[in-house]
Amino acid sequence: MTKRILSGMRPTGKLHIGHFVGALENWVKLQEEYNNFHLIADYHVLTTNTDTSEIYKNTIEMVKDWVSAGIDPNKSPIFRQSQIKEHAELHLLFSMLITTARLERNPSLKEQVRDLKLDNITYGHFGYPVLQSADILLYQGELVPVGEDQASHVEITREIARKFNKIYGKTFVEPRAKLTTFSRLPGLDGKAKMSKSLGNTISLSDSPEEIWQSVRKAVTDTKKIRKNDPGHPEVCTIFTYQKVFNQNNTEEIEKNCKSGALGCVDCKKMCAEKISTYFEDFRNKRSELNKNPELIKDILNDGENKARIVAKETMEKVRDAMKIG
Repeated sequence: MTKRILSGMRPTGKLHIGHFVGALENWVKLQEEYNNFHLIADYHVLTTNTDTSEIYKNTIEMVKDWVSAGIDPNKSPIFRQSQIKEHAELHLLFSMLITTARLERNPSLKEQVRDLKLDNITYGHFGYPVLQSADILLYQGELVPVGEDQASHVEITREIARKFNKIYGKTFVEPRAKLTTFSRLPGLDGKAKMSKSLGNTISLSDSPEEIWQSVRKAVTDTKKIRKNDPGHPEVCTIFTYQKVFNQNNTEEIEKNCKSGALGCVDCKKMCAEKISTYFEDFRNKRSELNKNPELIKDILNDGENKARIVAKETMEKVRDAMKIG
């Protein structure tokens, strides 16, 4: 039987090219080989931000991007976490199976506390890996596509599944991390990560002119002042983009940059054109979706109906195993 995968994102609105090369592109490929479920993790938004006013709007925009990028909702159901009540129920039950000491060792939580400069952590934020475990196990996900930095979340899920099975009987498959080498695009400002909060992104839906205006301001090799100066492409943000979106020409670009034959302005123009061309089909599909707003609602309703069937079956097994049904 085809193995099942659960993948998801927080609804943050329109996605940027970092989201595409970091996850979305991989999801599109995986749906040809696996039975994928795609979760809109709107409960997870609340772990760091209690403002819910933009969640629905951001959800719609994100789903447009998913579908425009190639996610087929007929193959891969798309659904909102908040609309499947079993997520909250299973999360509550799982929270009884893990200690605070174990959650404190979660490296991703430590990273978030540092990056977000948090003084106080809410109960929900502290326990978000338990909710992630419920997300995965509710759909009996066998594989979870993650980078090495996220593998710790899958290990917590495995531990919870193992403990539940030991106490109440075999109910869950222990999912495995499907380690994937995700490309991480640096931001336009040269920061290690492209992030909306830093304002250093290129949106997937940006027009060719908007792409050029963004790329034009991007940080390059600070030691290459004039066109004929020898460059150092290994430290240049634009060259990193070239390696992703202009793969056939990167050797020539690297050579000409180092020799001084290629100036930064010309390199940026080339890069902007390649990014624009790369996402031309995406923009056309998204434009069509904008003309039919009801279609996204239909995609969500259909995906949520499919997700509820699986979630209900799982919770029936859980209640039977725990003798609380």
